[in-house]
Amino acid sequence: MRALAREALTAGVRLVIPAGVLGQVWRGAASQVPLRALVKGPTTTVPPLDQVLAEASGALCARTGTSDVIDATVVLIARRERAVVVTSDTEDLRRLDPKLPIERI
Repeated sequence: MRALAREALTAGVRLVIPAGVLGQVWRGAASQVPLRALVKGPTTTVPPLDQVLAEASGALCARTGTSDVIDATVVLIARRERAVVVTSDTEDLRRLDPKLPIERI
């Protein structure tokens, strides 16, 4: 993950980190320097988990028979931003959207 973070920052890749995902992985430890650098990067945005997104995420979970609202926010934000999702959690995201562009790490 560190190498991927370095590459993204160096290349100026547009990064979208959903707020819920950031909350799941954030621990504030010194070992999270790469994550902190990504979040503060000039091409990074952190879309908020607001009421509209929360309700849409819950509805997506209901339609797909899943329960992870944060995964649903990832799918909805990726669709909206036309972004590729980089994750190790491909199966759960595929249940939410089989056509979602995903890069497995």
